[in-house]
Amino acid sequence: MYAIVEINGQQFKAEAGKKLFVHHIQQSEDGATVEFDKVLLVDNDGAVTVGTPTVEGAKVICQVKSNLVKGDKVLVFHKKRRKGHRKLNGHRQQFTELTITEVVA
Repeated sequence: MYAIVEINGQQFKAEAGKKLFVHHIQQSEDGATVEFDKVLLVDNDGAVTVGTPTVEGAKVICQVKSNLVKGDKVLVFHKKRRKGHRKLNGHRQQFTELTITEVVA
């Protein structure tokens, strides 16, 4: 059984026991339980239910493993040729690590 759930504007495939890295959730703490009720699709052993726009009564229950995980560093380099202009900028996205405990449909 799996579900397609929308978390912070992104869609994820949620199965029990799976780990997800979602954009940072401000109000969460390590070990807390979080519920997401914006379920767009549920597949229960071949019986597919598509929501309009969400599935009624369906939710995904997750546990916060780590509230703040930093992603890989992305380097942004700008250069204008023959002008001596170079600029290097780095960015690390902040994520929250979730473990899916249950998909309720």
